[in-house]
Amino acid sequence: MSPEDIIKLTRRDFLATSASGIGGLALASLFKADGLLAKEADQTAARPESPRGPHFQPRARNCIFIYMEGAPSQMDLFDPKPKLNEMNGQKLPDSMLEKVRFAFIQKEGARLMGSPRKFSKHGQCGMELSDLIPHIASCADDIALIRSMHTDQFNHHPGQLMMQCGSPMFGRPTMGAWLNYGLGSESKNLPGYVVLTAGRGTSGGASLWSSGFLPSNYAGVLFRNQGDPVLNLGNPPGITEKMQHYGLDAITDLNRLRHEQVRDPEIASRINAYELAFRMQTAAPELIDLSGETKATLEAYGVDREDANIKADRAGGPGQYKTFATNCLLARRLIERGVRFVNIFHASWDHHSNLDNELAFNSGMADQPIAALLKDLKQRGLLDETLVVWGSEFGRTPLGENRVGYQSVTGRDHHPFAFSLWLAGGGVKGGQVIGETDDIGWNIVKDPIHINDLHATILHLFGLEHTRLTYRFQGRDFRLTDVAGKVVDKLLA
Repeated sequence: MSPEDIIKLTRRDFLATSASGIGGLALASLFKADGLLAKEADQTAARPESPRGPHFQPRARNCIFIYMEGAPSQMDLFDPKPKLNEMNGQKLPDSMLEKVRFAFIQKEGARLMGSPRKFSKHGQCGMELSDLIPHIASCADDIALIRSMHTDQFNHHPGQLMMQCGSPMFGRPTMGAWLNYGLGSESKNLPGYVVLTAGRGTSGGASLWSSGFLPSNYAGVLFRNQGDPVLNLGNPPGITEKMQHYGLDAITDLNRLRHEQVRDPEIASRINAYELAFRMQTAAPELIDLSGETKATLEAYGVDREDANIKADRAGGPGQYKTFATNCLLARRLIERGVRFVNIFHASWDHHSNLDNELAFNSGMADQPIAALLKDLKQRGLLDETLVVWGSEFGRTPLGENRVGYQSVTGRDHHPFAFSLWLAGGGVKGGQVIGETDDIGWNIVKDPIHINDLHATILHLFGLEHTRLTYRFQGRDFRLTDVAGKVVDKLLA
């Protein structure tokens, strides 16, 4: 446009034209706010782990999500059902089973199965908990126990994706990825999202800590239980730190040149990954070195415990008590070093048979270290800002599983309609039980809480409005809570 043409513009033309004047300024301002200007986008991509601001004042800064893959039996741990015990062996009315899908139960011969567990009240709040978890029970006044969780999925992998991603679909970011995308990480030398595993491995695998369509730097980083904390973190023999430094500089230069040409954000993520890996070579070995921990701390977590002498084929092989206890201690050390989100996975709690033995084994493995973690965080002044979540993909049926080919009924099938989960710390109001199931634990009768509601509440504790934490992908704004979710006010302190 020539100077003469500009002079001829009317005031209306000038104000309304998006390519110049106020219209252009407004458009540029909107692009900048969304990080869509090239310079803004480059800066965001260059340091994607940098902390960003919440939508409002947060209560939590870090999260430790303890995930018991396979679905622990809620009526044997958290939700006592005396009436179920009275009705042991009885058949449910056909009307209750008519439209229900099971993984393995044969409806024709299905019978109610009571629990041999003894429940007693704990803490000033009087929370009723099973004799299998006495250590966790000693923390009752810090725990908010939900007995009315429900989900849409009744098989493991979709259910695990639902709990971790808010959707049973592949390719969605997990909760840890969303939190790091929304808030960044305060750790410079460790990933913002770390995954620790024990047991035989989850059926969902790496899809449970994926970044989905978010940039790959937001994915969880799996730390190993032996050798280098992260695979290939150490230098090969003969490679000095100086040699590595020159090699990384050359790779970074090439990546930056390519990024300037194509502006692919994944190249920026790759640059960041190389830089983080270099810093982790010092930070990660220091993290897993427990020699600085006191003897009392190691004993409290039970790091040197031997596995219980109980037949439990699903637990994942020998050494599970030590591995899980170490993971709980590492979780505390990770959040002390600024890691935003730590996932502890253990598989499996999928007790279709041999429930009494295997649940006792797993509970003995998990009970002491989890309670030690809660008490350790509290003693160090970290629990107030660290949200601890214990949960799984769904619960177990009050019916015994009569799977074809089994000689006796000794386990329970999948149950998505009602299950238990608990939270502590991080702005949660402890010492309370939320929700209620019917006399046999089949349906929810008070305060139903969907997984999307749980996610909305967790984001709220981190100062994030769940409807505003979005990412545009394939022409749609996605979020952790999908198109649902409401904050559960009763959980908030």
